[in-house]
Amino acid sequence: MAEIHADEPTRRDFLYVATGSLAAVGAAAAIWPLIDQMNPDASVLALASIEIDISNIPVGQETTFKWRGKPVFVRHRTEEEIKAAEDVDVASLPDPQPDDARLMTGPNGELEKQWLVVIGICTHLGCVPLSYRGEYDGYFCPCHGSVYDTSGRIRKGPAPTNLEVPPYAFISDTKIKIG
Repeated sequence: MAEIHADEPTRRDFLYVATGSLAAVGAAAAIWPLIDQMNPDASVLALASIEIDISNIPVGQETTFKWRGKPVFVRHRTEEEIKAAEDVDVASLPDPQPDDARLMTGPNGELEKQWLVVIGICTHLGCVPLSYRGEYDGYFCPCHGSVYDTSGRIRKGPAPTNLEVPPYAFISDTKIKIG
């Protein structure tokens, strides 16, 4: 009878390792498509961020853009609109938020008070509010009567919160990137 030493690998050991390795590679190859299909498709990634040229929006006007299937209002506020937004007693608001907290700093590091960027969807039931309407010359949702001011903050009506501010940043004096 031949004597086998435990130190030396046998042919059977090699077959076990080779079979296990092949099974692991096969399992990974079978599972990868299931994991990869959970990633967003190209059309969603394309809408993840947009760059907007704001140089063509005159003072006192607003332009609507589409981002992730939602309307985004970009408003070039007048000095009167900025003053009206800053002079509000924040404690009296249903969703207290100062005007400065709803704005971003520009490329020069200063707060860009003249630019308001909000998602144009009423926070009550998802209607699109009308611009430059309502008691505060901000936004008015005709569906249920929610009234927002020139900073997009809820002032009256059933809406529970202010108009949402999307993530955005100034990439130059004339362009902003949303998303």
